[in-house]
Amino acid sequence: MTTERATALTDLMDKEELRGLLVRGWRALDHKDYDTWIGCWTEDAELAFGPWEPLHGARTIKATVIEAEDSYAAMFHYLLNTHFEIDGDRATGVGYMLFVGVPDTAEADAHFDMGGSYTWEFVRADAGWRVARQHLTMSWTSGVDSLGSFS
Repeated sequence: MTTERATALTDLMDKEELRGLLVRGWRALDHKDYDTWIGCWTEDAELAFGPWEPLHGARTIKATVIEAEDSYAAMFHYLLNTHFEIDGDRATGVGYMLFVGVPDTAEADAHFDMGGSYTWEFVRADAGWRVARQHLTMSWTSGVDSLGSFS
């Protein structure tokens, strides 16, 4: 195998690991497994999200997200059209987000939705890839944020 092909194969493996990291983490978030979700982040991570001030550090990010999302009876975080660029032990990524939050499953048609775009920065740690920075731009909403989670 040529060096060029070996590098391309390594990049493909890294990109699949990054996709796996996000799917594992955001599915955990849907199940309110906040420990697994925050385990996908570095300790000194940063989260920037439209209606909130930038959040610094895994503990602060976790506490803020729990406060915003724990009241939902059901949540669905969709990550779409992801793309990653690898640069050694660092990587960047982009993708789209679709969030559906159902406050009360007895009234499942009364949900709050939002969509937007993600940009990520990742670092490779001893335990694998981790999110170092996430910026989420909310582009649209639908329904009423009856819980006031994202105001």
